[in-house]
Amino acid sequence: MAVCGAGKTEVLFKGIETALSKGARVCIATPRTDVVLELSPRIKQVFPNIEVATLYGGSEDRSKNAPLTIATTHQLLRYHRAFDTLIIDEVDAFPYSMDPTLEYAAKQARTDKGSLIFLSATPSKEMQREVLVKRLESVVIPARYHKQPLPVPALEWCGKWEKKVLRGSLPTNVKSWVKKHMEKGSPIFLFVPSIDILEKVTYILEKEHGDLVAGVHSKDTDRKEKVARFREGKIKMLITTTILERGVTVANVQVGVLGSEDDVYSESALVQIAGRVGRSSQYPNGDVRFFHYGKTNEMVGAVDQIRRMNYQARKGGYFQ
Repeated sequence: MAVCGAGKTEVLFKGIETALSKGARVCIATPRTDVVLELSPRIKQVFPNIEVATLYGGSEDRSKNAPLTIATTHQLLRYHRAFDTLIIDEVDAFPYSMDPTLEYAAKQARTDKGSLIFLSATPSKEMQREVLVKRLESVVIPARYHKQPLPVPALEWCGKWEKKVLRGSLPTNVKSWVKKHMEKGSPIFLFVPSIDILEKVTYILEKEHGDLVAGVHSKDTDRKEKVARFREGKIKMLITTTILERGVTVANVQVGVLGSEDDVYSESALVQIAGRVGRSSQYPNGDVRFFHYGKTNEMVGAVDQIRRMNYQARKGGYFQ
């Protein structure tokens, strides 16, 4: 287990290098295509002399037999006893966490004596129990690579926000929060619970901020392009569903969650969302707001988990 932004990917590099030097085949598998597309260029940059296959639905590399493979977990169904080292990134993420077929695929894809390594910032309760009873070995990295504390979310009541949205407006404190960060020029993620709400909130904010604002969701065919424009600074604010709760890193981003009391926001989802902030050593701090119409156990649990990690890191002397 490693906190969001600990540098889990970078921690892998030495082990991958050692495995490759011994002639082993290595695969990093992750549940989401977005993460594969972000990971692939980083891995190729670190291992410029190694052939890398990047596999996802529609990928051109599907026939490539490379020593190092970056793939969605669905692509593991194509392999049998192929990898000597198999790393499952974001093991708690959908669809891997919800699909026993993918768990089976992971077991079948590695060789009989191959290593299976799980990475997660928010391991499931079941996985935590496996660690407690010593059925699963674990390493905990409680701090980020830049040795600064994780930003702790502020819980902010915003009244009957959904009623306001349906009437074509946003709660006053949400509008003020957006205005403040837009004026500063900071990139902003605003998470909302559903596509329907997303479309309405995007329309409201586009009226005020024009094409500096865009909305993205799982069914959006222009999602990759919008995320790329957001990274480049051409879009200043992305309104998004939980599709971008993980895997996308943007320096100095500020994060708001509108309707954080909604059932879609589990404790782990909220920890992941908060983990978008403060990842850069240049901008290790930031603003995380959970705008709500009533606190939930999931919200309180997410804040407690983040505080626990900060306490553990401070106690261990990880902070500068």
